[in-house]
Amino acid sequence: MPTPRLATRAIILHHNKLLLVNAWKGKSHLWCAPGGGVEPHASLPDNLAREVMEETGLSVEVGAVCLVNEFHDPGGTFHQVDIYFRCTILSGALSDQWIDPEGIVTQRRWVTRDELRTLTCKPDSLASVAWDTSDHITYDALEPIVR
Repeated sequence: MPTPRLATRAIILHHNKLLLVNAWKGKSHLWCAPGGGVEPHASLPDNLAREVMEETGLSVEVGAVCLVNEFHDPGGTFHQVDIYFRCTILSGALSDQWIDPEGIVTQRRWVTRDELRTLTCKPDSLASVAWDTSDHITYDALEPIVR
């Protein structure tokens, strides 16, 4: 049985809007926070800053952890643990010309809380965590993955 995959993700609010990216190449209807898999021998914040830059062209300061979410495939072997950090933009701006070197993220957008409710977005707890200003860390266990 494979071990769970570890990933980091960024909660980035700017002018009270949350940054989202398409979750999978070719699946533009599903949105998530920017981020991705952790590479060995780099800290979680360093991994996240790299992923955000690759996917969005933004340089960010990585802050506190606010959410730990587990995705899994109840009928298969996939299991991923996502650690979400609050992040602040240091430099850069979203551009349609930006190309993710891995070719996964092709769309980026800022959304309001109301717009987020109209989108298919993962994890299910994202909306409740993104605009929460407390220091509380949310744990969201074993959410089934969308296929």
